[in-house]
Amino acid sequence: MWSHEYTGETASAPEAVWAVLRDLDGWARWDGSMEVVSLLGPFEVGSRVSMTPKGQEPIVSVITAIEENALYADRTEFGGVELRFSHALSPLAGGGTRVVHRLEISGPAADEIAPELGPAITEDFPEAMAALFAYAAGDTGTGA
Repeated sequence: MWSHEYTGETASAPEAVWAVLRDLDGWARWDGSMEVVSLLGPFEVGSRVSMTPKGQEPIVSVITAIEENALYADRTEFGGVELRFSHALSPLAGGGTRVVHRLEISGPAADEIAPELGPAITEDFPEAMAALFAYAAGDTGTGA
């Protein structure tokens, strides 16, 4: 198994960060690696999410965990690997939120594919988290 974590902190409350994360249809507004993200059904464990990374074909993920204001996770399977993404939120003493964005790659082809695929996927985690925090703080880049 291959794994990578990126941790960031923001002054925004967990509820504000959660509001941005749970709006899956809006992810492409702040996650620069995505062209389109669409929730296919209700926001609940077991629902599917269609994600189109920039310059690629759509992939379909399944929501595997939801804990209000605390955790969002999904799983994507393709080509002999399973990608498990999670965003874990925890309140900071004195206010704010810590977010841990994690990717785990496993499966029969993981040893062969993960050393190249993992870093390619996770290289934008810092930028994506900064944009997530900006949206949570109300800075959508629209001047509003």
